[in-house]
Amino acid sequence: MPDLSTDVRYIRGIGEERAKGLKKLGIVTLRDLIAYFPRAYEDRRSIREIGSLQDGESACVEAMVDEPPSLNRVRKGMELVKVKVSDGTGTLFLTFFNQSYRKNSLHAGEDYIFYGKAEGPGRRKSMVNPLVEPPGTGVLTGRIVPIYPLSAGITQTMLIRAVDQGLAACGDLLEDSLPDEILQDHQLCRVKYAYKQIHFPSSEEELDVARRRLAFEELFLLAVGIRKLRSRREDCSCAPYGDLDLTAFYGKLSFDLTGAQRRAIGEILADFASGQPMNRLVQGDVGSGKTMVAAAAMVCAVKNGFQAALMAPTEILAEQHHRGLSALLEGLGIPCALLTGAMPAKARREVLERLERGEIRVLTGTHALLGEGVAFQNLGLVVTDEQHRFGVAQRAALSAKGERPHLLVMSATPIPRTLALLIYGDLDVSVIDELPPGRQTVETYAVTGAYHQRVYKFIDKQIAAGRQAYIVCSMVEENDTIPDDRKAASAYAKMLQEQVFPHLRVACVHGRMKPREKDAVMSAFAAGDIHILVSTTVVEVGVDVPNATVMVVEDAERFGLSQLHQLRGRVGRGKHQSYCILISDNRGEEARARLKIMKQTSDGFKIAEEDLRLRGPGDFFGQRQHGLPALKVADLTCDAALLKEAQDAAGDLLERDPDLAAHPAIARRLAELFELNGEALN
Repeated sequence: MPDLSTDVRYIRGIGEERAKGLKKLGIVTLRDLIAYFPRAYEDRRSIREIGSLQDGESACVEAMVDEPPSLNRVRKGMELVKVKVSDGTGTLFLTFFNQSYRKNSLHAGEDYIFYGKAEGPGRRKSMVNPLVEPPGTGVLTGRIVPIYPLSAGITQTMLIRAVDQGLAACGDLLEDSLPDEILQDHQLCRVKYAYKQIHFPSSEEELDVARRRLAFEELFLLAVGIRKLRSRREDCSCAPYGDLDLTAFYGKLSFDLTGAQRRAIGEILADFASGQPMNRLVQGDVGSGKTMVAAAAMVCAVKNGFQAALMAPTEILAEQHHRGLSALLEGLGIPCALLTGAMPAKARREVLERLERGEIRVLTGTHALLGEGVAFQNLGLVVTDEQHRFGVAQRAALSAKGERPHLLVMSATPIPRTLALLIYGDLDVSVIDELPPGRQTVETYAVTGAYHQRVYKFIDKQIAAGRQAYIVCSMVEENDTIPDDRKAASAYAKMLQEQVFPHLRVACVHGRMKPREKDAVMSAFAAGDIHILVSTTVVEVGVDVPNATVMVVEDAERFGLSQLHQLRGRVGRGKHQSYCILISDNRGEEARARLKIMKQTSDGFKIAEEDLRLRGPGDFFGQRQHGLPALKVADLTCDAALLKEAQDAAGDLLERDPDLAAHPAIARRLAELFELNGEALN
């Protein structure tokens, strides 16, 4: 007897070979299969007459095969089957490429339904590789048909039939996790009906009913899970900090903090005084001064007898943080140290000994902080930089080196607040939404590939004036589908060095390099030993290079707005005017809209809002490492009202049943969803 965890290969009609293809789509179990939702739909309910078809129109026709199909071998590896069909209103000439079985499967004098794109004038039309079904079958025609995301080796027909088999196998296996009172209060359909209609809707109205039910369930379970995470944290206690005076710290600064920085520091101090471990996200635009906020938090931790640790994703970034923090904090009598994987054994041993004795009060490092032998005397504050580069487990592993330490995570990826509260649901959110005074705006231009020579001349001019430049590509190496070497970082760097800038030093950095190799290249660029750095998006999070004044992004339409904004933030960090040049030959409406937004504003939060509107929440960072379940149906751009409904329903339920003792189905779904994503709710 199958259940929802049953491997799809054991589902009738799927089998071993088809299961291999499904695995490429992330479909392994029966639950995976029925939860693999369509990306779009095609209405194939109406049958059109051949004589009424318009050139370029996709449609279903019911027609009779006039004469036996012919099979022609036009060259090695290419076979054509040609068929003439008619319906009394016109004639349709069908061509099937490499489908030789059609010669024997289509019989003269019999009717079939064909679906495809009609081409040609008048009543003599043609179709290439149309879908074929006997009348009355109703799988690929005669209904609203789902369109799924695919991978190599899997066709729409295969996936449609697999999902159909999967839904049939479910029977009564699908448990309605939402209780009857919620279904009634919010006018939601049963889960079995929702799954059937989301895949094979009988009408647009029923599709809306199904989508609303499944979106509500996603948002409801997420809201319940987030509240459980928060309540778990609120049940913990720690000694409140007593000494929160930062006068000496402010006196050491050579500049005034912005109002947003002071507000964030005030929220952190309130957390310290609360008697509960802080769990706070500080999110701010590139250059908004998050590190100073973290430094203030570290001073408070040390003044209260604790140590602080800051973990950064790369060695070069850790070194940059250490230099900045030690220059500021050691003037306040706070000893600082750096710990990275590249340190000599003797220096590492000395740092670890001093750390365990409590002589080091602030330790900055990379993943090396998580290693065995890293023991703090009294760790009270954990800070992680570029939060989305760390997994939930890594965050927890560092926190485990202390006794319920306070946690502060920083992100330079601006996120609309609604989304931030979902992505970082177990964290309180502080927003630094203003930049320090005097920061120059990066001049941004959007041009086509025809401007390449002018762009190269401009880069040459900037470098002659003593500056440096980034060029970002979307790929590491060429492939067959996108042969232009500008899309391949390594090939592009070689071409630039040999053909365009032989008199300059050009280097390449990408994600496939070993961390130490990447750090070595970035260090050389920061030191001014490299004039032009060609890279993939690995420079999105990187060391400050104040001398870099040009950021060129090739194929800019391939990046999300927030990612483009992050890349632009790599320049404009020094006293010189900086420039961002976005190159794209895509003239599509959405591509043009994105680039227009980049030219119009440098406000990261406005850009994030537009990115959310244009792309949907999707995989906002390119990788989901925050530990919360992904949204498959709900769309925060248009489901804001439904989100509020779901959150209110979650609050009401937990108020009545905080342990979910009376709602075991909800508890089971939560356990599945959150454990799969690195969080545990018990």
